[in-house]
Amino acid sequence: MEKVIVIVGPTAVGKTKMSVELAKRINGEIISGDSMQIYKSMDIGTAKVTSQEMDGIPHYLIDIKEPDENYSVKDFQDEVRKCIHDISSRSKVPIIVGGTGLYIKAALYDYEFSESPLDQSYYIEKYQHYSDDQLYQYLKKIDQESAEQLHPHNRQRVLRAIAIYESTGTKKSEMIARQEHCLLYDAYFVGLTLDREVLYQRINHRVDLMVEQGLLGEIDNLMKKGYSQDLQSMKAIGYKEWFAYYQGHQSKEETIELIKKHSRQYAKRQYTWFKNQVPVHWFDVNLNCFEETIDNVYKKIMSFYL
Repeated sequence: MEKVIVIVGPTAVGKTKMSVELAKRINGEIISGDSMQIYKSMDIGTAKVTSQEMDGIPHYLIDIKEPDENYSVKDFQDEVRKCIHDISSRSKVPIIVGGTGLYIKAALYDYEFSESPLDQSYYIEKYQHYSDDQLYQYLKKIDQESAEQLHPHNRQRVLRAIAIYESTGTKKSEMIARQEHCLLYDAYFVGLTLDREVLYQRINHRVDLMVEQGLLGEIDNLMKKGYSQDLQSMKAIGYKEWFAYYQGHQSKEETIELIKKHSRQYAKRQYTWFKNQVPVHWFDVNLNCFEETIDNVYKKIMSFYL
């Protein structure tokens, strides 16, 4: 089995820095495990790794799609597995880093996806008069387990789960449950964690920093290109909140506070998901001496593989 290091955890916990420093020590190359950093022109709001932060380490699956292009979990699964094989074939260590749990798990475990595409447009039209809440409540009736895994306002994925049930007669959750979910790689999961209040302070500060770095200018450019809020890319935290601002429904300050709130809520969901879904080895981040945290992670990885 090919060896893979996986660095996970909530937003703003230090995953990027950890991944680059580890890559230097173990001859690694980095695969992004973030479902939104695949999009071009969305740099500030996604906290995309910069060339300076990469520090010469090759990174993959960043800036590979335009914001109006779709990118599925299956697409990610295929691309990550290709990257792992390529990196391993050159005697280097693949390091996956990111916070999009479902995407990462689908890439590393024996997830299987139906090859027959659903006519999503049919279901979009069929349920166009349903509000997000009505659609979510309907999914809860037909597939409670899948509903619990989705955010009520993630209309695209809620609709997908409904479409699977109505077109096949089988619940999406039942399809997933039939799969064994065995790891296909010799993977070591590193989870970075911080005191909750400290993490929330860092998240708030990060959002303020994004604004200072020109987030609103980045949003302006996307709006000028005509990207709508229905696009998968525009559902990302840090982007979706601005549509109400441009429509005159909320102030700039209210929008920024909403981004902070959604980011904190997402961080909480990330913790819960990773703790329940994959065998993570958790490490407390020492903000006063991050080098110490890197050393601890490095030693554990070496002892795991030796």
